[in-house]
Amino acid sequence: MNFRSDNEAGAHPAIIEAVARAFAAGNAFSYGADEWTQKVESRLRDIFEKPDLSAYPVATGTAANVLALACCAPPWGAIFCHPASHIAVDEANAPQFYTAGAALIRIDGPAGKIDARKLASVLAEPVYGVVHHPQPAAVSITQVTECGTAYAPEEIAAISTSVRRHGLRLHMDGARFANALSFVGCVPAELTWKAGVDVLSLGATKNGAMGAEVVVFFNSELAREFEFRRKRGGHLFSKMRLLSAQLDAYFADGLWLSNARHANAMARRLVAGLTPLKGTSLLYPVDANEIFIVLPAHMHDALQDAGAQYHPWPSDRPGERAFRLVTAFDTEVAQVDKFLAIAKAA
Repeated sequence: MNFRSDNEAGAHPAIIEAVARAFAAGNAFSYGADEWTQKVESRLRDIFEKPDLSAYPVATGTAANVLALACCAPPWGAIFCHPASHIAVDEANAPQFYTAGAALIRIDGPAGKIDARKLASVLAEPVYGVVHHPQPAAVSITQVTECGTAYAPEEIAAISTSVRRHGLRLHMDGARFANALSFVGCVPAELTWKAGVDVLSLGATKNGAMGAEVVVFFNSELAREFEFRRKRGGHLFSKMRLLSAQLDAYFADGLWLSNARHANAMARRLVAGLTPLKGTSLLYPVDANEIFIVLPAHMHDALQDAGAQYHPWPSDRPGERAFRLVTAFDTEVAQVDKFLAIAKAA
């Protein structure tokens, strides 16, 4: 009963097999000139309905985010993000390091989402061209947010309106993009470039890959520097086909979406069983595969005694203890039902 994180999940067999086939194919061009890397970009152009899209595999989500942002913001720039966002909380100084000094400015909003009106107000402040202030350069949103909620296309478009008005760039941290897409139910283009997103850090590791992410540029102008920044940052793999083979299998036949649908379904199953129980309450809506929930002490103790694993989470409700549970592409129904049986018995 491991609900600590989808980072702890294994890799999907189809992805492992794809890497083995890439090895078995023998010698191949290096540094991304291989057929697997080209195929991934072609697949993504079809998936996002964008023939001029550019895609670059990297190994980690942090690298995907910060290398993408480095193409959006100069060293004297400002990147606006939610206070709970991964780039503000969980990536140490990587955003500042890879941008050579860009400032992170936090814009709050409920349930992990940037408040579009607050953002518009901040972006309207008279700091443009004033040497004493970092210059607004980019906005970064997280999909799914760190509170487990998903931006709808119209919410992204509302943020994009302010971004465009001031000539900024819009970055999306899509570590759980597939989970968001599965929840929202639209096509990928509507949740990204058609809503105003310039660059997407598209996650695969949390959703069944061994370890692979891809930076997707919908704005070809921004992509010009990326190859140099990736090389400088140590993410240009010589055997790039081993990353790309994972991504090729991930996007083939809709595997990325079926994995996400399963993870989301397991979260809904947990929620349906937990929320009717006395003493439980959700901190945020459950849009994808993360659950933030208050559990009574006796229930938490019983679950811990039975070996259930999940993380404590800060709660601003006095006297209540909150926890985060995360489901994954390989979460089994039996795991969920065992967890619920213990909770109900308690």
